Amino acid sequence: MDRILIRGGKPLSGQLPVSGAKNAALTLLPCSLLTEEPVTLRNLPRLADVDSFGHLLNQLGVSTTIEGSRQEDFGRVMTLKASRITSSVAPYDIVRKMRASIVVLGPLLARTGEATVSLPGGCAIGNRPIDFHLQAFQTLGATIEMANGYVRALAPDGGLKGALISFPFPSVGATENALMAAALANGETIIENAAREPEIVDLCGLLVEMGSEIEGIGTDRLVIQGKPRLYGATYKVMPDRIEAGSYACAAAITGGELELVGARADDMHAIIKSLREAGVHVEETKGGIKVAADGRLRPLTLSTAPHPGFPTDMQAQFMAMLALADGASVLTETIFENRYMHVPELARMGADITVNGRTAVVRGVTGLTGAPVMATDLRASMSLILAGLAARGETIVNRVYHLDRGYERLEEKLSAVGADIERDSDG
Repeated sequence: MDRILIRGGKPLSGQLPVSGAKNAALTLLPCSLLTEEPVTLRNLPRLADVDSFGHLLNQLGVSTTIEGSRQEDFGRVMTLKASRITSSVAPYDIVRKMRASIVVLGPLLARTGEATVSLPGGCAIGNRPIDFHLQAFQTLGATIEMANGYVRALAPDGGLKGALISFPFPSVGATENALMAAALANGETIIENAAREPEIVDLCGLLVEMGSEIEGIGTDRLVIQGKPRLYGATYKVMPDRIEAGSYACAAAITGGELELVGARADDMHAIIKSLREAGVHVEETKGGIKVAADGRLRPLTLSTAPHPGFPTDMQAQFMAMLALADGASVLTETIFENRYMHVPELARMGADITVNGRTAVVRGVTGLTGAPVMATDLRASMSLILAGLAARGETIVNRVYHLDRGYERLEEKLSAVGADIERDSDG
């Protein structure tokens, strides 16, 4: 099993390219199920999750081709074509690998009138029920059955019918599923308390390119006029704001300076605000965002929240960075109840962190020490990489398959800006 070896203490410097967004890509890919015509996605990141999702779509009858992309390039161009849906069943052996698979439910249901999807897997970061997804489909007229670990949804005669969907909480996945289902529903659908994440905006962008009519993009109230059919389109995946934020933390924790090429500041307001409050210099450049740090960081009080609040996907990375701050920071995790599994591993490296329920108190120390550590989920893995970049001595990060789900060729990018990091395939 692969592991990553890091010999820390080197300030990072230079330009680091930001890849296409994982979370956006995994929502744009299933849009191919909504049309018989080809959908081409540019800037698609090379990630295990993207490959798994491609395999899932192949099982459903979608052909996928990769064009004009050399192995050494970052990103890919993929064309997907669902001329005919050959199966409406998303099997357990693929869906169990990543929770994002549940978003095939909406487009399958809208296109074929039925869908059977295994209950999803993904990172073990807490309870993430799909009740909101299913309630949205029921509001659109679908019948829901659950048996043997699968969800089966059946549309009424004549297809899904537009309706008012009001979410108790702005769930990203449920908003995405409802949007895709509403795109082919009969009549008008209104989604209230919709999630506002930039990835939702990206999804709306592709749907509009495919012929959808959507009002309120970027707000918590979306109005979708259902269409009898959608068309093919070519679309560029947005840059990954979480990857950009992670590498911004890498610059900060090592006292370095990085230009994050391709990063989009408009998608990262809460992240940039928190970096600046910690004493990190952040400025927009013509090509992206420049991040620099000099001296010890200031402590922060942070609470995760739905967009435009501070993203839960950045909590672990900020915790690693704040482990070296000058004072005590307080982090509160409001989205997932089990997202502090990286704390014992950071403690092995000398971090001083106390967890009480959903709140973690991080008392800054003057230095971290390299150690063998175990990754438990995607973002926790990145927090250990960050700690290793700053630590004295060698850090060995095991279970790096988590990282491969969300960070495109991480060790190549970090090596190019001065990190002493390598992948060991014999570990």
